[in-house]
Amino acid sequence: MFDPFIAPSGTLLGLLQRGRGDGTLHALAAPRPEALAALNHCVLSDPRHDWQVENRSLYYARLYLDLDGGIEEIERHLCDPDDHLDTDDSRTGLALAVLGHLAAYGRGDALALLRRYAATGSNWAWALDELALRDDDAGLRSLAVPVLGRFPDTVEGSAELAAVVRDAYEPRPWRLWADDPREEVGARIRAASEQGSFDRWQRQMRPGGPRPGWSVQAVFDWAQQGIERGSVLHGPAARCLAAVAGPEDRPAITEAARSGPEGARGAALHYLAEAGDPAVLDLIEAGAADASRTVADAAIAAFERMCGDAAVERARRWVRRPDALGASAAGVLACRGGVQDATVVLGALREAVRGAGPDEPRLWTLVDGAGRLGIACAAPVLRHVYRETSSSHLRGRAARALAATDPTFATGFAVECLWDCEETTREVAALHAETGDIRVAERLRRLAADPAEEAEVQTAVRSRIGPDTPAV
Repeated sequence: MFDPFIAPSGTLLGLLQRGRGDGTLHALAAPRPEALAALNHCVLSDPRHDWQVENRSLYYARLYLDLDGGIEEIERHLCDPDDHLDTDDSRTGLALAVLGHLAAYGRGDALALLRRYAATGSNWAWALDELALRDDDAGLRSLAVPVLGRFPDTVEGSAELAAVVRDAYEPRPWRLWADDPREEVGARIRAASEQGSFDRWQRQMRPGGPRPGWSVQAVFDWAQQGIERGSVLHGPAARCLAAVAGPEDRPAITEAARSGPEGARGAALHYLAEAGDPAVLDLIEAGAADASRTVADAAIAAFERMCGDAAVERARRWVRRPDALGASAAGVLACRGGVQDATVVLGALREAVRGAGPDEPRLWTLVDGAGRLGIACAAPVLRHVYRETSSSHLRGRAARALAATDPTFATGFAVECLWDCEETTREVAALHAETGDIRVAERLRRLAADPAEEAEVQTAVRSRIGPDTPAV
């Protein structure tokens, strides 16, 4: 999937693409055709950089309900001939998830479209999973024949069906179909289920691939073979070393960390870092300056896994470095440093935003650190990250940091966060938003009554509107 184009944060489209609460509030105030056009654009052209972890579907489904929007554009998208040419989940997954939420809210048109797409669409498995959570037994049973029709009654087709049944995310439809009295339905599903169970048993009994022998050198050889195959095995190899290495092996492991092949060097650095070996910090410093990108990355990753005071002290020495190790040191101080490190963490935060923009991966730990250390003067840059980042997860982290550093958060961003696409951000808002705002009181009541809302959010809401709290 290509990186999506994200509109400026001050536009309605940009707000909705980011999943910001202000997107909903602006859409409800905008002309309805304009709001629906922007909403459809987001649903049909997934704006998430990582669609597997960022939430948007419930956010967009709620806005369809608030705007009384139809699903004609979604239907055209799903029924387009491209559906059978571009079968990547990212093309249709968001639209199907939105339909699932709409169906849960009682939209019969969404339920009917999901059934039709499960019978004819290329991403039918996703649609079937949505239906497994929302449809009744009769609706699911009606899909048995069209779904099974995708698998020819051949050896290859039966094997493919067995794999699909075995790996099904939501097993409810397959269990219903297994009880179907028709031979071409129930018997096929039961046979596929039995084959899938046998396949799973075979996979558990077979070795999963190359394994290291029970010696330090064998582990190093295995780690190097992984590099040659394109697999980085520093972490697993370090755990193997922990199982096989004794005190007498320390010189060999230290030498491998200093000058061994890439795979062995990375494994040794990780092992020594996790063991808190007194020599590892000097070895990490040398590794971070190595010409090999694999070794340099392994050294920095090993350092970031260290939790002791020695790592924090060394981070204070390295944080001024203008390289990747200096950036890593700033992250270590953000996560594990003390109040005396607030100035350097703030400087790193400002430099990361200034040099790489509001989507820089380093910002995740630096934003968390600004909140953890309570750096009040970080509030302006945290507000900038909140407004501009296209990552809803990073925006949520910025919201938590602002709650700890910005005295205006409760009457400012916390209010719009009640409409945010991420449930963790809505939870922060429910705990902090100023209830004197009439919008907040109404929104808290609506979240408390919404069966689609996450339990953590509703718990936070009830802490504000429970029997022992002032009325809102």
